[in-house]
Amino acid sequence: MKQVKLAYGKNNLIIQVPDKAVVIEPRHLPGLSDEKSAVLTALRQPIGTPPLKEMVKKTDTVAIVIADITRPTPSEKLVPWLIEELSHVPKENFVVINGLGSHRPNTREELIQMLGQEVVDTIRVINHEAFDENELVHVGRNSYGSDVYLNKTYVEADFRIVTGFIEPHFFAGFSGGPKGINPGIVGIKTIQDFHNAEMIGNPKSTWGIIDGNGVQDAATQNCLMVKPEFMLNVTLNGDKEITNVFAGDVIEAHRVGCAFVKEHAMFAVDKPFDIVITTNSGYPLDQNLYQTVKGMSAAAQIVKEDGSIISASECSDGLPSHGNFGTILKMRNTPQALLDMINDPTFSMFDQWQVQALAMIRVKAECYLYSVLDKQSAMDCMINPIENVEQTLEQLMDKYGPDASIAILPLGPLVIPYVRK
Repeated sequence: MKQVKLAYGKNNLIIQVPDKAVVIEPRHLPGLSDEKSAVLTALRQPIGTPPLKEMVKKTDTVAIVIADITRPTPSEKLVPWLIEELSHVPKENFVVINGLGSHRPNTREELIQMLGQEVVDTIRVINHEAFDENELVHVGRNSYGSDVYLNKTYVEADFRIVTGFIEPHFFAGFSGGPKGINPGIVGIKTIQDFHNAEMIGNPKSTWGIIDGNGVQDAATQNCLMVKPEFMLNVTLNGDKEITNVFAGDVIEAHRVGCAFVKEHAMFAVDKPFDIVITTNSGYPLDQNLYQTVKGMSAAAQIVKEDGSIISASECSDGLPSHGNFGTILKMRNTPQALLDMINDPTFSMFDQWQVQALAMIRVKAECYLYSVLDKQSAMDCMINPIENVEQTLEQLMDKYGPDASIAILPLGPLVIPYVRK
């Protein structure tokens, strides 16, 4: 037996597993020795744009878009460094827009956690309102026929900066770049179109794919309708340390970052496994079951048909309580029935995309969840709640036999495995 540390909540979960279990982790990259220096260098030597400081006039109003609290983007570092680099701009000219997409607003205490006390006290910070038409502006229609509504404050700013971090993404191929704008600060109608059943069900709408990925293409088209003049994205290791910085043009710099991530975060295996243990890479990504689908999706890439996935994800924020995720999951009694409902062109509810992703996983494999979520809520989501990862693993090894194959993703979707063709 050997010991494996699973990322779980703000701490870790230590489990004992058979020696034969294959542990799949990202190629560890050390954090940068001087993160601030690296970021400032990237701002001054960007990809595809002039240096940031040269682009912004002191009279400009500057909007900085950040990711919400469900993402580990180190906004508490990036935003103060951006403001420092633009010190010729008065602080009252800045606005930080929290890119919530359809997520709940973050509280003042959470914003302080995300940005630091000084930024919250001295800079205007707003939560994006996807459901308030008065806070949105119609900016065009994309090639998929979707009307695009963007955050009004963002559109009206003189200079726009989008921040974020790049990792493999289970719909869009990679996070970061255009996704900071879409779905981050678009209206709910645009979000629903962006995540429609046909788009999510497309085989190319998956981890690590850019070319031919309709989700990434829609995000890009929507982003470019009111293009951010500058992007600042970073990559992170398992300790949430910055490993590289990509700044400049929102498309060009992002693609360079995606190539870097693909080299370090994609992992080929020879054949699928009977059992895959995964996480959602700990806090803040494992705050709810909605987000936990990402780690389960990573595991689903290498689990056998009729195999089993064990997910260790704290879910301290429940399903969550806001949104339609739990409501939609209760509308049908089987994963296939859910897929049939969602694929019906007459059906449309926000959050259906995450239910669709979960149902696709459940059609393929049995799913077990170790969390603080109450048992009934997990069962309502067609997931088996468990109290001990090791005991469940032993039971599944009995089910699949002495030759059962086991893989473990201790950091969940921070590494994306795939079966080598």
